Amino acid sequence: MDITETQTTQQGTGAEVGRRVTHRRYVPYSHAHYAGNLVDGAYSLAAFGDVATEMCIQTDGDEGLFASYSGVQFKAPVRAGDVIEISAELVRVGRRSREMDFEVRVIARGNPERGTSAADVLDPPVVATTARGVVVVP
Repeated sequence: MDITETQTTQQGTGAEVGRRVTHRRYVPYSHAHYAGNLVDGAYSLAAFGDVATEMCIQTDGDEGLFASYSGVQFKAPVRAGDVIEISAELVRVGRRSREMDFEVRVIARGNPERGTSAADVLDPPVVATTARGVVVVP
């Protein structure tokens, strides 16, 4: 195995650069913390933890442990009533570390002007939060 291969695939694991995990979820109104039904930024970070855990389970058969976040950017609000899509993409594979890029996209949003339960699909989705993170697996 040459040096390029070790950067993209770690022998004995399913960890490959470019592998992606995606979750979707509805943001309940019980998570609104601020005026305008705004949800705090920690909601996105918790969602990143969930997709990272699934990535580690799929690639290494272990939940792994988060070691760090870097470059966290809150680009647009996440609100109660949103449907969000959270993705993790594996960008670097080390012997025990896995580096991932994360993104939260709002794919649908409540529209109370049309009615109390009205909502609209957003096309294109709105990128709300991005980050890079490192997890460690045994």
